[in-house]
Amino acid sequence: MSSVEEALAIIKRGADELLPEDGLVEKLKQGRPLRIKAGFDPTAPDLHLGHTVLINKLRQFQDLGHDVIFLIGDFTGKIGDPTGKSATRPPLTDEQIAINAQTYKEQVFKILDPARTRVVFNSEWMSKLTAADMIRLAGQFTVARMLERDDFDKRYRAEQPIAIHEFLYPLVQGYDSVALEADVELGGTDQKFNLLMGRILQKAYGQTPQAILTMPILEGLDGVQKMSKSLGNYIGVNDSPGEMYTKLLSVPDQLLWRYFELLSLKLMAEVAEFKRAVEGGANPQDYKKVLAEEIITRFHNEEAALSAHNSAGNRVALGAIPENVPEIQVSLEGSDSLPIASVLRLAGLVKNGAAAKDVLGRGAVFINGAQAPSDRMFRSGEECVLQAGKKKIARVVITN
Repeated sequence: MSSVEEALAIIKRGADELLPEDGLVEKLKQGRPLRIKAGFDPTAPDLHLGHTVLINKLRQFQDLGHDVIFLIGDFTGKIGDPTGKSATRPPLTDEQIAINAQTYKEQVFKILDPARTRVVFNSEWMSKLTAADMIRLAGQFTVARMLERDDFDKRYRAEQPIAIHEFLYPLVQGYDSVALEADVELGGTDQKFNLLMGRILQKAYGQTPQAILTMPILEGLDGVQKMSKSLGNYIGVNDSPGEMYTKLLSVPDQLLWRYFELLSLKLMAEVAEFKRAVEGGANPQDYKKVLAEEIITRFHNEEAALSAHNSAGNRVALGAIPENVPEIQVSLEGSDSLPIASVLRLAGLVKNGAAAKDVLGRGAVFINGAQAPSDRMFRSGEECVLQAGKKKIARVVITN
């Protein structure tokens, strides 16, 4: 196992917050494999790269010699996670949970080491608790403290309904840490309240409180909103190699290094070299291709990664792409970059600037399946499937 200092540097890479850091240091100094817990509610069958930010961190813990507990919240899924919700979330059925949980397991082992991963369902212990046990658990926390949670507070002030069972969600998530005797729990920044609940309950049940590590929420391909399938700005774990390739090449330049930090397993020293090269004039598209090759290799294989550019752009959000999408070269004409409106016009996807403004205003322009921001700029070397409306589509290559 690496030294504590080296291990801590790897653990903190890309993380938002580690609480308490000295508590984790003490655990690392014990020299034993730690129990690293992360919970996932099986709310949807498919994972995207935003989900893998957390799973990548779990793999880093495994590489440091620790054991991962991949918790599938089949019990909490029946409650419905209220985190960030402005209304009561509908619970999942047993059938939905079973289907989604199986798909999760198939996808996460593309990243995690099965030999160091324990997959558990929280119904294993929660279904055994009696009504008296649940009342005793609820007695560990007050309504006033529960209303300190941001989403509950907003709903309470807005006089929106909060069901009693929603208060149970963070308590059950916290009790999971008690049942598993977790040393560390990981979650998104929006899960901080629930993660801290685990520390509180472990202390109440006579255990050493877990350290918590929060990871940032990854922005999607639009560069603004969090990656989400419903927003169409996502890269799916089960996307084809061609889809992954074209989507990753459309990542906004300003997000490239964040994607490397959170999605790549390359050393940060190597990523820093890439960044210095771009700052020195290298084309960022070259490094998007490096990232794409790594991601595609992880979820498919090396052969698929090397040939992904040949099958890129198999489909986009507004419909299937024809087999022979025309390729159009657009020249920068002496400029460093071109706005998307100009690219649409020069590629012949719109008649004029006014038409470009109209189609962008309607949100009907897509780059590799993700809705394009109206201020998107293109640089030399970029290539993508650009779609304006339902009928105008082309593979656009930007040249000097």
